[in-house]
Amino acid sequence: MIDRKDIRKHAAELEAALSRRGADVVGPDSAWARVAELDREQRRLKTELEALQAERNRVSKLIGQKKRHGEDASREIEAMGELADRLRMLQGEAKRAEEEFERILLEIPNPPLDSVPDGESEEDNVEIRRWGQPRSDRVPPHYEIGEQLGILDFESGARIAGSRFTVLRGAAARLERALMQFMLDLHVEQHGYDEVWVPAIVNQRTMTGTGQLPKFADDLYKLEGEDAYLIPTAEVPVTNLYRESILEISRLPIRHCAYTPCFRREAGSAGRDVRGMIRQHQFDKVELVHLTLPERALEDLEALTAHAEAVLQALGLPYRVVELCAGDLGFSAQKTYDLEVWLPSQQRYREISSCSSFGQFQGRRAGIRYRSGKGKPQPVATLNGSGVAIGRCLVALLENGWREDGSVEIPEALAPYMGGLQRIANE
Repeated sequence: MIDRKDIRKHAAELEAALSRRGADVVGPDSAWARVAELDREQRRLKTELEALQAERNRVSKLIGQKKRHGEDASREIEAMGELADRLRMLQGEAKRAEEEFERILLEIPNPPLDSVPDGESEEDNVEIRRWGQPRSDRVPPHYEIGEQLGILDFESGARIAGSRFTVLRGAAARLERALMQFMLDLHVEQHGYDEVWVPAIVNQRTMTGTGQLPKFADDLYKLEGEDAYLIPTAEVPVTNLYRESILEISRLPIRHCAYTPCFRREAGSAGRDVRGMIRQHQFDKVELVHLTLPERALEDLEALTAHAEAVLQALGLPYRVVELCAGDLGFSAQKTYDLEVWLPSQQRYREISSCSSFGQFQGRRAGIRYRSGKGKPQPVATLNGSGVAIGRCLVALLENGWREDGSVEIPEALAPYMGGLQRIANE
């Protein structure tokens, strides 16, 4: 969340930054206006409470003096009772104002950095670079390739679970598992990440710490009657490993990678990518998470993005990197690079990884701080990115590896994980 001190000191700059997002939190009747109003109200109440407490102390001292001298203190005792009643009332008002302030502040997104390009949607994102040579010939979509090879079973997925679920069979199932192992090995052995295996179910506080709640409640799967949610990404449990912790500065940076299944309701995607595996309710992903010093966040973002790119390069998949404009940023992000892989069936690039710096936004929400010298502990900076989405990687491999005879070539990098299989074909 935004630093409370910044709301007071840099209100105009923050409002301008939030306006660049096109956020509906800005305006006279907005969450931003309400937060500022509640902050002013709390300061007023604090001043009044301090004055009342000082008056209570004065009257209490006066009562003591009168009693010691055998004087009548009934008037002061009556005034003390009135002061106590007034204090209790104001303390209740201050508590309610603080709770409302915290609740609304959780709904306000992270302001984008000044370097983030202006724009309203993905159409305004800025291409940074490309890698590889996209194939331009006609290639069937991955779902046709997979069905013809008998390795993607959409009918069974729909029968046992519903729409946007897929059963992988034979070589596709092994390819999914191979990709998971390949990515984890790459990030641990070559990029220096510490692998963790985390729960796929988390509680409300954990979801709130990384910004999924309260904003994205409609996109989450909640277990009925329990304080439990299925995770939409490993970012949630991995970052929250350090929730409410104070880390010694010598421990930073912390870099974790993790494989998890991910679950999203895709509440706002009706009619989009209906066929195939591009947009699923359940999918697999390897995630990269950094906890670092605030002044190193942008440097780490470049490194994290390069680590995700290394996966696509090792697999020979053409891709491009785009920087998201202010209006397309995720709720918690202050700067984001998307990796988009080439899908020849669509003759376009599609997102396969999103790499973001959150600054201290998540660290402040989750209470993850670091200690530097004798000063007050400060929120850490956090980053994360897909390293990469396994299902979409499988889609890209099927299409980019497709050959005219209907077979699919397997990248050499995956051979050790595929038992030496070099080609998926109908034998």
